Amino acid sequence: MLGAGHSALGTLIDLAQLADEAPGTQAIWLLRGTDPAKAFGGGSNDKLAARGALGSTFAALVAAGKIKVATGFGVTHVSESEGRLRISAGACCGAQSVVADELVVSTGFRPDLSFLSELRLRLDPAIEAPVALAPLIDPNEHSCGTVRPHGARELAHDEPGFYLAGMKSYGRAPTFLMMTGYEQVRSIVADIAGDKEAAARVELVLPETGVCTRGGVEAAGAGCCGGPAKAELSACCAADETAKTEGRAGCGCS
Repeated sequence: MLGAGHSALGTLIDLAQLADEAPGTQAIWLLRGTDPAKAFGGGSNDKLAARGALGSTFAALVAAGKIKVATGFGVTHVSESEGRLRISAGACCGAQSVVADELVVSTGFRPDLSFLSELRLRLDPAIEAPVALAPLIDPNEHSCGTVRPHGARELAHDEPGFYLAGMKSYGRAPTFLMMTGYEQVRSIVADIAGDKEAAARVELVLPETGVCTRGGVEAAGAGCCGGPAKAELSACCAADETAKTEGRAGCGCS
């Protein structure tokens, strides 16, 4: 599996479950980054319960070794090897390769804006979102519900009366939430109707997860402060878990 978003996590969980039914199946997570913990999310602290449960389930499978992780794996080429796929990253002495039966690619998306080529759009060149919205949703700065609600003002373009809304408005950023889209449309409709006050008013409070990342699997498994946490995935180790259970902020070892 190549990718680190929620689609990739869901597929890896399914593959781990398949391994229980089909012995010999091994899911391998090819991660371009170096910190797998970024994909775990906030666990029980996530105010979007389903998203938190997804991250918690995935983290547990990685910690148990049911999903192998290859970090720093920026795929450079794929070739055939005796009827299987050889997936390679890097070159020369730093090269890595994995041989697999199937490669599932879940590496994100970008909006199809080709049919809008005759319109006067103002898009951020990197994120491909409206220029006023791009800095608010930049995935290098925002995640876990930290994107503030926005509306017609950020979604408008130089083309009179034209707006981008929904997932397409986020361009290549993966942080879109359905509730955000509802607020976008409400604001745009108000703007078109001439109610500028309603268009500018924020009528949505996004749930913040509380925790975006947690200590890495390797650090937790190394025995830091009593070994890994057993139930609370937002804890960096056993001592941190105990401290939080007792109402304290944590053990401080993270």
